[in-house]
Amino acid sequence: MKRVILIVLDSVGIGASPDADQYGDTGCNTLANIAKKLNGISLPNMEAMGLGNIAPIEGVSVVTKPKAFFGKLQEASNAKDTTVGHWEIAGVITKKPFPTYPQGFPSEIIEPFKREIDRDILGNKTASGTEILKELGDEHIRSGSPIVYTSIDSVFQIAACEDVVPIETLYDMCKKARKILTGENNVGRVIARPFIKKNGDFVRTERRKDFSIEPPYPTLLDLIIEKKLSAVGIGKIGDLFAHRGLTEEIHISDNTDGIKKTITSIKKESSGIIFTNLVDFDTKFGHRNDTKGYANALKSFDSYLPNIIDALKEDDVLMITADHGCDPTTPGTDHTREFIPILVHGRNLGSPNNIGIRMTFADIGASIAEYLDLDQVLCGKSFWKDICKIGTTRWRG
Repeated sequence: MKRVILIVLDSVGIGASPDADQYGDTGCNTLANIAKKLNGISLPNMEAMGLGNIAPIEGVSVVTKPKAFFGKLQEASNAKDTTVGHWEIAGVITKKPFPTYPQGFPSEIIEPFKREIDRDILGNKTASGTEILKELGDEHIRSGSPIVYTSIDSVFQIAACEDVVPIETLYDMCKKARKILTGENNVGRVIARPFIKKNGDFVRTERRKDFSIEPPYPTLLDLIIEKKLSAVGIGKIGDLFAHRGLTEEIHISDNTDGIKKTITSIKKESSGIIFTNLVDFDTKFGHRNDTKGYANALKSFDSYLPNIIDALKEDDVLMITADHGCDPTTPGTDHTREFIPILVHGRNLGSPNNIGIRMTFADIGASIAEYLDLDQVLCGKSFWKDICKIGTTRWRG
């Protein structure tokens, strides 16, 4: 049975895009700059697949016989956020970026929201989710006013203590915000951020919920569902696609949990796609300028690669990529406008080589669509014929 395992290493960029200067990201290079700052990084399994063949990375060698096809892709969408990156991978290019609010939300959003929820709010600024709880958590518990904040992403986040605001009430607040946030204020995601206070510390609970806008056009996932194949989303995939186009959603607690659940899913019999997002690179390390933590997360993923590959079935195709950059060595904490790497491995593929520089992330979705015999996605140029085993009819799409 034909199946693709698509793993997105969230924010693991591999060099500034040609238009990076327009985004204030000249010189960014998440992978190379991490390695340079730490005097090299050891990623032996991705090295063997050809990671060092894509671009120079200190400590990651060029190999003469890579175990995977390799290349890099340039973003065609006018943005550098997670939702847009994943949508483009799945065949939808976004020309108008989602709005962001670095100075907090304007009164035209906040005042109607306060009227709808019939209470005041706290915060209304750009902040780290953990830091804003330290700052305003106790005041929230005293007042009952929800904490509203945003980030460098297009998000409207509402944090509330479950002992103060029942979880369904928090979800209802998010639904009301979602109805207000339309038109020019059509943010990518409204996110419920429930928490509790335990032993004096504020701890997020697992009842986070995203209220996302839907992709404007059918995506790769929609086409897979139409074909009556399985589409398993692991991590935040369901949130990013507004829970559309998936037969199963599997939530995770961190990268390691996501990797283990991906391996478990691979071992099951299915056809279609297993689509995994590993977000710790971005949220825990990239945005926090934690170079060493980011490097350790890369090493951890690399150490699990043999287990992932060993679990693959005969007709499985493994693709490892990213969705944007988030260079932790730069002064800011924003995402960075970068190429993303692509590594493609399969037992029945042709002889691994360079698939070059691709002009859009959508080439990934187009290639998967061709392999799974789907109708072509809306955009992107398939590289499937460049990697399939020549002369074997069942590998011609």
